[in-house]
Amino acid sequence: MSEASAWGEPVGFVGIGNMGAPMAARLLDAGHSLVVFDVSSKATAPLIARGARQAGSAAEVASLAETVLTSLPTPDIVESVALGERGVGAGSRIKRLIELSTSGPRIAARVAQGLAAKGVTLVDSPVSGGVAGARAGTLAVMVACPRAEFDRLQPLLKVIGKPFYVGERPGLGQTMKLVNNLLSGAALAITSEAMLLGTKAGLDPDTMIEVINAGSGRNSASQDKFPKSILPRRFDAGFATRLMLKDLKLCLEEAESLGLTLWVASAVRQLWLKTFNEIGPNEDFTTIMRCVEGSTGVEVRGRAAGSSRG
Repeated sequence: MSEASAWGEPVGFVGIGNMGAPMAARLLDAGHSLVVFDVSSKATAPLIARGARQAGSAAEVASLAETVLTSLPTPDIVESVALGERGVGAGSRIKRLIELSTSGPRIAARVAQGLAAKGVTLVDSPVSGGVAGARAGTLAVMVACPRAEFDRLQPLLKVIGKPFYVGERPGLGQTMKLVNNLLSGAALAITSEAMLLGTKAGLDPDTMIEVINAGSGRNSASQDKFPKSILPRRFDAGFATRLMLKDLKLCLEEAESLGLTLWVASAVRQLWLKTFNEIGPNEDFTTIMRCVEGSTGVEVRGRAAGSSRG
């Protein structure tokens, strides 16, 4: 018997965007019966063509499925979709909301409280690993909820990635994600500056990345984003600068609420804000390299990019 057959009930999914679409597709691949909603019917069309059921609202999804997953871009949308008039909390069947977005601990706490009043459990479970991880089912899923819910949901969560139980209190999953994304954003920022320095001094960018990845300076940017997206000048990692800046803002807000001053994190946020303003909010976040290059006349270009400027 497949895990989907053992699950024995439809699953809802709201938010079929860059991350939501591949996660929802993996649930279909695993044999789950899926009910979907997105404000864009174009986004849901490929899933409908594969047998998913189209709902007219988040509330309708939650009236057709006991378990609903959401993957949404901003904290205000997360709160609206969870608790709004036509949100999942207005559904008649839902028992648990698996919230996969990055919205911050305070939104998670508010959503959990609002849903609890309706008899619905929030499973605070942001993910990390990008679009490639969503497609491959290798996302890190950071889960905060009652332990019994986590144990019950593991077969479902394992379809999209590797679940980690980080605690019971709503918001702990969000905090774990903000910690992770602070490191990710800092790695990309400082690696961009380091690569500019080396290139300006006359080092070959491809050789630099090879040396860094064999040494103590290796990080997620040097191992993944530079060889795949930046050195080829494709800038196509699949995550927008505005989302990176949002996550850093949430992280610093949480630090402030805890009475902490994060000096390096504050400097990292400033460079991302510069990228946001100068390169554009909707550009891929790997374009921070273009921001760092600025008017220096230096371009960090690998052999795979060819000789033309990108």
